[in-house]
Formats: sequence, C-alpha cells, structure tokens
Amino acid sequence: MAILDVRNLSVDYLAGECALHAVEGVSFRLEQGRSLGLVGESGCGKTTVMMALLRLLPQEGRIVDGQVVFDGRDLLQMTEAEMRRVRWCEMSMVFQGAMNALNPVRTVESQIVEVLLLHDAVDRPRAARRRAGELLEMVGIPAQRGRQYPHQYSGGMRQRAVIAMALACNPRVLIADEPTTALDVMIQAQILELLERLQAELNLSLIVVTHDLGMVAELCDDVLVMYGGMIAEYASGDELFNMPQHPYTRRLLEAFPDVEAPGSTLASIPGNPPRLDALPPGCRFEPRCDFEGRTAACGQEAPLPVEVSPGHLVACHWARRNL
Repeated sequence: MAILDVRNLSVDYLAGECALHAVEGVSFRLEQGRSLGLVGESGCGKTTVMMALLRLLPQEGRIVDGQVVFDGRDLLQMTEAEMRRVRWCEMSMVFQGAMNALNPVRTVESQIVEVLLLHDAVDRPRAARRRAGELLEMVGIPAQRGRQYPHQYSGGMRQRAVIAMALACNPRVLIADEPTTALDVMIQAQILELLERLQAELNLSLIVVTHDLGMVAELCDDVLVMYGGMIAEYASGDELFNMPQHPYTRRLLEAFPDVEAPGSTLASIPGNPPRLDALPPGCRFEPRCDFEGRTAACGQEAPLPVEVSPGHLVACHWARRNL
C-alpha cells in the first residue's frame, strides 16, 4: 500500500475573474522508503503540486479537484487544525532557497528548537536544544555552530540546516524542492549524498523536485515528468531513462550532457512553455513538438495518460495509437 496516493489533483490560480489552470489531473503514488523525482521546465506546476499536498498554496490558489490520500486519510478533507498535525510531523518540506527559508535574525538552533516545541516533539527547552544539536550533527554540521546565524553559514551548510529542520519531527515523507539550486557542483554532490544516506537510515519516502536529471537518475526510484501543468510521462527511473516514450521526455534527455561525449552538441526545445492564460486546446506540448508521428488530433484533443507497459504512463496520442 502506498503511503501517499495523489489522485487527479487539479489546482487553479485566480486572476481577477479568470481561473488559470496551473495543474490538471496529476496522479502518482509513493511507497514507503521509495523516492520520486518530479521534473520539468520552470512553470510546469511542480512546486504547485507540492504546495497543494501540504495545503500551503498562496491565497490565490484553489484545489479544484482530486484527492491526496496519505496513510489512508484524504488530506484535502481535513480541517486546518488536523493539517497542522500532519505538517512537519508526518510530511515535511525543504523549501527552495535555503537563505529565504531561514530567519536571518535568529540563530539556526533557535529556529529548530521552535519547531520541536511548537509540534510537541519534546516537552522542555533544554531537551529541544539537545535534539537540535543532534539534528545538526546528523546532517554534518557541528552542534556548537547551531548558535550562529544563517549568514555565517556557507550555502551548502544552510541547505543542510534546512534539511535538519525539516527532519526535526521525524516525518515519514520528505519533499525537497530544488535542494541543490545555486550550489556549486561539489556541494551539490554532498547534498545528494546526504539525502541518499538519510533516506536509507530513516526509511524516508522522498519526493525531489528538480531540473537536474543527473540527480534524478542517481537518487530516484520513480520519475514523473510534467509539462504545462499536466503529466507527460510517469515511470520507474530505469525505464524512463532507457525507454522514454513522450517526445518531451526524449528532448529533455537529449539536452542532458553526455559525459562520454563531452564535445557533442546538446539538443534544445524551440519556443516557450505555454502561458496559463493561453493554453493550447490539444496537447500542451504540441506547439513545440517536432515528432514525426504528430497528427491533427495532437492540436485538437488533450491526450489522456495510457499505460504502455506495467507502471509506465504516457500522455501522448502517438503512444496510444501504438499500443
């Protein structure tokens, strides 16, 4: 049984009298101890999906359809008080931009202590400070440095501190939104290694939102590719990287550098992702698609995901015709 089962999730943003369809019909499952990579271009709806899971959408956001079933309970049917007991204690999130996620005028230790006391993870401030030190040590930061401020940390240390804070209440699901953004290559590798170690040690279920296909290939058991707020392809990591079926997925992989051919020319995808107020009537990728199997239906009707092999879903008219 999946610990997290997202079914037909749809999210709109209100802009005056208009409703912009940011996410439509997204479904996926996450098993205990497994990891899911959520990939796609900026603006495709990745972060919106994650914010919807925790019901942390901005004021303009509306969940208009779907279910988010966590451990047998639909989070979308819970009261706000019930959701506060889920956030951080059962599902936690590492937000994009560690410097923005930390309060610059408070020590790192005090921010972790606040989480522990607020969610009743410990009952005394002294125990909370001791636990904060243990969490920092767990992510590779000496406990005594918890008394420093975020600006006294390097970028990699700030990212580790945010991960420690997210793990403070022993959640079962950890969501990491662009965990290596703005970090150099060596620090990125260290954060990746840290997430992999923590997942194994704590039996975490992990969702990684990223543009980095290398991170996904290294860390994630399953991969969900999004485009224009919808699912393009969903499969195990091995199958998606070795047998991609959607034209968008193929182009993404062709644009990824090949270490065995450093001088090769990278592919690109001409054009831009669709605007939410000007979505195409058919397949969202059709205006940029150069696949030779395109038909008139691609520009007229949005394709539904079809299972091309066990557990491998593709939203493409060509995939449906070739079943």
